[in-house]
Amino acid sequence: MNYLETLDWIKNKIPSYQKMGLNNNTYKPGLERITTICKYLGNPQESFKSIHIGGTNGKGSTINMLYSIFIEEGYKVGAFTSPHLIDFRERISCNGNYIDKNFIINFIKKNKFFLEKESISFFEMNTAMAFQYFKEKKIDIALIEVGMGGRLDSTNIINPIISIITNISIDHTESLGNNELKIANEKSGIIKKTIPIVIGKDVSKIVRKFFFKCSLKKNSPIYFVPKKFLIKNDNYLNNVFYQKKNKYLVLYIINILKIKNIFLSENSINKGLINLEKNTKFKGRWSIIRKEDPKIICDVAHNKSGISMVNIQLKKESYKNLHLVLGFVKDKKISSFIKYFPNDSYYYFCHPNIERKYDIKILKILIEKIFVNRKRLNFFDSVKSAFFSAKKSSGKNDLILICGSTFIVSEIFTLL
Repeated sequence: MNYLETLDWIKNKIPSYQKMGLNNNTYKPGLERITTICKYLGNPQESFKSIHIGGTNGKGSTINMLYSIFIEEGYKVGAFTSPHLIDFRERISCNGNYIDKNFIINFIKKNKFFLEKESISFFEMNTAMAFQYFKEKKIDIALIEVGMGGRLDSTNIINPIISIITNISIDHTESLGNNELKIANEKSGIIKKTIPIVIGKDVSKIVRKFFFKCSLKKNSPIYFVPKKFLIKNDNYLNNVFYQKKNKYLVLYIINILKIKNIFLSENSINKGLINLEKNTKFKGRWSIIRKEDPKIICDVAHNKSGISMVNIQLKKESYKNLHLVLGFVKDKKISSFIKYFPNDSYYYFCHPNIERKYDIKILKILIEKIFVNRKRLNFFDSVKSAFFSAKKSSGKNDLILICGSTFIVSEIFTLL
C-alpha cells in the first residue's frame, strides 16, 4: 500500500469516534486493548519519559507551548495530540516535524492483521503508533494529550514524570457524565501514585477538594496553580486573552518540572512562545487567516467554556458587523453557549461533512426556538456555502468568525 491507500484502509477498517460519533465500533473506553497492542509491540511507552496532559479545554495550547519551549532548549521531544485539522500526521510529531508517511505505511502493513483481530479502535491505534514512533526516534521526552476523560483513555498506560489537568468544564457528557464532579472523576484517572499532578486555576472549589482527596489516596504531590505568581515576562501570545491563561499554566508547570531536574531557561521560554507556530505548526486557536477587508478568524472552541472565552476575546476586537459561521457535532449542548455570541451578529449555520454532524435541519429547528429575531439567521448544508455567503455579505470593516467545531475549522483551512 502507498500512503493514500494506507489512510483509506485506516478509514474503512478502523472507524473514528471523532468523525462518526459514539457507538460500539468507534469509542471503546478501557485499557485492555491498548495494553494488549502495546505488549505486542514490546511496550514502547516504557522507553521514554513523558508528560501527561488532560482537562476539558486548553490541552492543545498547553502541550504546544511546552513543545516549542522544549525544542528551543534543545530536547528531542515528541508530541501526541488530537484531533488533526488538515493532515492525519499532525497527531504525532517529533521536534516539530510530522510523523513520516513511510512509518505509517509500514506500521499498518506490519500490524493490520493484529489491529483487526483485536478490534483496536482508531484512537488506540494512533496511541500505539505514537508510542512506537517515539521509541524508534529515541526521543528525550513525550508530551501526551489525553483523548477523552482520562481514567479509561488509552493514553493512560504511560507512567509520566508529571501529570497536568488544565481545567474542568461540561463536555462529552454522554461519555464522561453530566456534572463537574463526574467529569472530574474521569479526569482524575491520570493521577498516578507518587507522581506530581498540576491542576489549572480554572476549577471550582468542590473540584479542587476532590482532586486533593484523590492525590492524598495516591500519595501524589499536588500543585494548584495560584491566582497569581511572579513571572518575569507577562507578554502573551497574539494578545489573546485565553492564551494568556494557558501560558500562565505553562509557566507554572515549568516551575514544577524543576523538582524532576528539568530546567528550561528564560531564553528558551521566551523564544518558544514567540516561535510557537513556527516550531509546532500549531493553529486553530484564534487564528487570523485574513487581517482585513474583512478580517477572518478561526477558533476551534466547541463547548460552553471555550465559547465563553471566545466571547471575551471578541470584545477586544474592533469591527462594524460580526458574521458568525457556526457548525457543531451532535453531542453538543448548543443552547448552553449560543447565548454568548453578540445579539446583533449575522449567523451562518452549517454542518461539517462528517457522520457525527449536528444536522442542519435539526439545528435549524433548535436555533429558531432560541432566537426571537430570525432576520439575521441563515442556514446552509455545507461549510463552504456558509463561508462564502458570509464573505459575500461582509463589508470592508466587518469580522468573520468561524467556530463551533474542530471539523468546521478543518474544512475552512482545507478550503483556503
